[in-house]
Amino acid sequence: MLSKKSQYAFKALEYLTAKYKEGPVLISEIAKKKKIPLKFLENILLELKKAEILDSKKGKGGGYFLKKSPEKVKVATIIRLVNGPISMLPCVSLYFYERCKNCDEKQCGLHDMMVEVRDATLKIVENRTLRDLVV
Repeated sequence: MLSKKSQYAFKALEYLTAKYKEGPVLISEIAKKKKIPLKFLENILLELKKAEILDSKKGKGGGYFLKKSPEKVKVATIIRLVNGPISMLPCVSLYFYERCKNCDEKQCGLHDMMVEVRDATLKIVENRTLRDLVV
């Protein structure tokens, strides 16, 4: 399940994608238009900036903007960055693998099913970009 933080991140990124060719956008504008608490949004955008998804400009005409073209930013990248693993179980995660306690992965039906769920989800989110979020 996507966290509230992830949902806010996607709302902000959707807005920045729609404004991609228009230059930097004030954080207050994003917060107001997308109904995101300002302090929470500041932290999210800073995290996205550190990950080089966004950049910012200070001063008059400043704000946040996408560092890369929206067509080059995968939805899966944002999910992993803000939300963590895409998989529902740690034992099937590609990037955040952890062995489940008291479980034999070779004889676990749940593990096998969750691998299929992960793969189906990845097939979608690895092939969608920020541009696909703009309606």
